[in-house]
Amino acid sequence: MFCSAFAQIPDPVLSNESLKRGMIYFGQGNKKDALKYFQMAIDADSTNYDAWIKRGFTRGALEDFSGEISDYTFVIAKDPSHVHAYISRGSAFRRLGNLSQAMSDFNRALEIDPENQEAYNNRGFVYKAQGNMEQACQDWNSSRKLGNPEAKVILKNNYCK
Repeated sequence: MFCSAFAQIPDPVLSNESLKRGMIYFGQGNKKDALKYFQMAIDADSTNYDAWIKRGFTRGALEDFSGEISDYTFVIAKDPSHVHAYISRGSAFRRLGNLSQAMSDFNRALEIDPENQEAYNNRGFVYKAQGNMEQACQDWNSSRKLGNPEAKVILKNNYCK
């Protein structure tokens, strides 16, 4: 019983080292080992929200979409102002065709950070999927004005003014 109490103490150093190792494996294309290390980072410190985000992204890359969304949702529940968790979850919902939930997440991200170029960029794709090219172009223009270099290409490829 005494030892189990210590198992609950967060170890941010181990967590960050595991996170770094997971990112190396992911960068090498080894998603399964990356997933193991992201899990180790979470086990070492459940408040390491970057580990949750990376594990969610890796789960999505492994086509575990419910796990991906679950990880982002956990972060949002613990930190409702975590912009990247909303953007990541919105992107997952968009890939799954749940455009209303994706739109809700991108809107929430923009409420938290009205100058987030990534949220504008992604919300533009939701508008496009909904057939609202005028609004999509406005969002991509906003993203470009905020410094997103991809937005210029997106605007051109979608014949936006």
